Amino acid sequence: MFYYLLKYVLLGPLLRLVFRPRIEGLENVPASGPAIVAGNHLSFSDHFLMPAILKRRITFLAKAEYFTGPGLKGRLTAFFFRSAGQIPVDRSGKDAGQAAIREGLGVLSKGELLGIYPEGTRSHDGRLYKGKVGVAVMALRAGVPVVPCAMIGTFEAQPPGKVIPNIHPVVIRFGKPLDFSRYAGMEHEKAILRAITDEIMYAILSLSEQEYVDRYAAVVKAEQAAEKKERKFPRAPLS
Repeated sequence: MFYYLLKYVLLGPLLRLVFRPRIEGLENVPASGPAIVAGNHLSFSDHFLMPAILKRRITFLAKAEYFTGPGLKGRLTAFFFRSAGQIPVDRSGKDAGQAAIREGLGVLSKGELLGIYPEGTRSHDGRLYKGKVGVAVMALRAGVPVVPCAMIGTFEAQPPGKVIPNIHPVVIRFGKPLDFSRYAGMEHEKAILRAITDEIMYAILSLSEQEYVDRYAAVVKAEQAAEKKERKFPRAPLS
């Protein structure tokens, strides 16, 4: 109930007023039945803009940190995500990927829309990064189509670290559903999963026209954080 209250009364009208999103290809989202909507991830606001414009309910797999933050802000964020029906996924540990797949398949088994960001994290620089294969595993196991989606302008509207969004035009563009039924039963083949994921990422890239980086965003972020730390606290030379 709170999901629809947010969508139609509390948050949806406000988001439409501030961002004035232009929607393209909405007819490519199935009107019924399970499907995966796979998009780029540029901003915290992505979580709310897409649900605000879709006619159907969509459930996103959200990082567990959104549900465990400290203080009043953390509690409000957790309440907001839980009330909107979003699912926390712990991204730490070796079983993190399997937990996300399990939760995602649960959503699809109910005939619902599942929203996922194959990059696994927000882009820190506006570029599109290599996708993780979990989206391919879920598409094959559930036997559902994948609808590519591009969020355009949300990085400029609310880049990482910015709390209050800028007023900036946003385009949400949906591509034609991708059918991977020809690979049914091959979800354990690493080469197949990589090929499917790359096809999804190429479809997103074609819609978003971002610069593509063939590396995982989390790895690049970690490297840059380590370099920044090294510059701030350089190690003493060995004597």
